[in-house]
Amino acid sequence: MSTAIAISGVSKRFAEIQALDNISFDICQGEFFGLLGANGAGKSTLINIIAGLVRATTGSVKVLSYDVVKQYRQARQRLGVVPQELVYDPFFNVREVLQLQAGYFACGKANYRWIDELLELLDLTEKAKENLYALSGGMKRRVLIAQALVHKPDIVVLDEPTAGVDVELRKSLWQMTNQLHQQGMTIVLTTHYLEEAEALCDRIAILSHGKLKILDAKHQLLDRYPYRWLCLYFHQKFVVPDALQAKVVTQTEQQLTLKLHKQQDSIGEILEYFHQQGLILQDLQMKEPSLQDVFLELTQEAS
Repeated sequence: MSTAIAISGVSKRFAEIQALDNISFDICQGEFFGLLGANGAGKSTLINIIAGLVRATTGSVKVLSYDVVKQYRQARQRLGVVPQELVYDPFFNVREVLQLQAGYFACGKANYRWIDELLELLDLTEKAKENLYALSGGMKRRVLIAQALVHKPDIVVLDEPTAGVDVELRKSLWQMTNQLHQQGMTIVLTTHYLEEAEALCDRIAILSHGKLKILDAKHQLLDRYPYRWLCLYFHQKFVVPDALQAKVVTQTEQQLTLKLHKQQDSIGEILEYFHQQGLILQDLQMKEPSLQDVFLELTQEAS
């Protein structure tokens, strides 16, 4: 696949802080790419370098083969960024803000039809004549997304797009980003809601303390986690054998949750043990690892 964003040996130092340390990876065209990491991992610094807001100490970034420093006009024309912070101009209404944004990219009145489509797509049509200061936080975030898309970029970077929004808006933003992705747009997502990345992203990079901890396809990341959970519900009280005590996650009088290694622990042997004790099993549930489990293990290893 062709490369949408090429990140080569990027490091960034702020005084005594090494925000990024020799980061290198490519994001493919048409990909839904997740960039994850705890606070301070370097995600926002990397995004700001991609967007041309911060210069790397060493290394380079190219957006569709255009260097973000040497060919910044061409690079920024092909990139739309939705910032994490709610930044807006209170002196203009929604439509005027989008028209001004389009003007920054030399998009004239011919682009106004696309603005109407964006307003419809983001459910902002009824708010088009309202000043931004009068909008709710969720509506302001929709306007930020519309601003990032107003010049029809090939790549859009979503930096915590659903931070602080309600569940309904989060769901609608998921649907919108999926629709853009299906139309061929390359999307880069950073989020602390790991279920978002698990539901949406094709590949995921995890940063930790300025370093690239891991980069892999989502399903391969999940396969790396060696554990799963077995939850057993009994009709009566039970005793956990000494051999299983180290695997107990939670335990009540009639419920037991065990953390089991996929390769080393036999579920059949565990069930057979309780059967031999004359215990009646009321219910059984299995829980496979989530992206959050993988993320926590990788970032805790690095801390």
